[in-house]
Amino acid sequence: MARAGFGDGWECAFANDFDPMKAAAYRANWGGNDFRLADINILTAADLPGYADLVWASFPCQDLSLAGNVAGLGTEAAATRSGAFWALWRLVLELQKAGRAPALVVLENVYGVLTANGGRDFALIGRCLALAGYRFGALVLDAVHFVPQSRPRVFIVGIRGDIIVSAASLSEEREPDWHPPAMTVAIERLAESDRDQWLWLKLPKPPRRTITLASLIDDEPTGIQWHSRTETARLIAMMSPLGHAKLERMRAVNERVVGTIYRRGRPDAAGVVRQRAELRDDQIAGCLRTPRGGSSRQTLVVVEGDTVRSRLLSPREAARLMGLPDSYILPARYNDAYLLAGDGLAVPVVRYLASQLLEPLLLSQVSAFAIAAE
Repeated sequence: MARAGFGDGWECAFANDFDPMKAAAYRANWGGNDFRLADINILTAADLPGYADLVWASFPCQDLSLAGNVAGLGTEAAATRSGAFWALWRLVLELQKAGRAPALVVLENVYGVLTANGGRDFALIGRCLALAGYRFGALVLDAVHFVPQSRPRVFIVGIRGDIIVSAASLSEEREPDWHPPAMTVAIERLAESDRDQWLWLKLPKPPRRTITLASLIDDEPTGIQWHSRTETARLIAMMSPLGHAKLERMRAVNERVVGTIYRRGRPDAAGVVRQRAELRDDQIAGCLRTPRGGSSRQTLVVVEGDTVRSRLLSPREAARLMGLPDSYILPARYNDAYLLAGDGLAVPVVRYLASQLLEPLLLSQVSAFAIAAE
């Protein structure tokens, strides 16, 4: 999905994942010449061809805690670590040693990377970037600006020291649109020397979203069935009084309204945890997750006056909520397709970050070379 977001102006030199299902999906859409199905821990810089302007990676935030400290980074000890981040960073350092350090490094993660371990994990990333000669900043982008899905993600951007950063991409202080309070707290965890390498990166305000949730939902979905009346009634019975009030507001509109539900365990008045159907009626889908059980899959509620229908979100609808076109080839199995979407990146978020920040940074590098040559 990152590749889809970058678009035709970029060429992918190398891609990697260890999941055979994701590998098959990648190859079905992009071919397989640049893809390597392997555990990143066994890769070396020799596996990565030539020079790349950008290294982009997404990784579980738990990987950071596996290191403890960065004393062994770049050594043989670091290469044995099982965390995906540390394996990735070893590759970046190997590229640097070979004279192939990328101009940019982008690390994408969930919002929790700012607060994990009391902010120490975020500080570890900053330490790695600073020690390798990268200035760095971070932005929180929510997919809701582009598609009707609430999906905030943190993008940490490392910029090689020789790259020019224009004033248009910088702010003197925190900007609430891109830097939530949790980021300020995380920055305070940085070592003073690393804080000197911090940049308050910023982006222009995105245009107003025009895509609605209802426009992405099919009346006759593929790969999923509408619930029976009994199943829908059971789902409604699981709502709290607040959920029932939301449902009544949806009914009062007297036109097709789409809401979404996640099932969650909530304590009742006696403290007993019971499963609740939590209804969202703001025409925005909740953040897609991986399908590890019924409560992790999002349910749709379509209301037209007194008529209420429900069903699970279809794989194609999940893909649309990630900004993928209907031409994108999805895995045949429901759970595989849903996992692909729930684990992925919102395509228009990547495109916006690339067009508004990454591409201008790289073009400034080209311009600087041209001036030097003259």
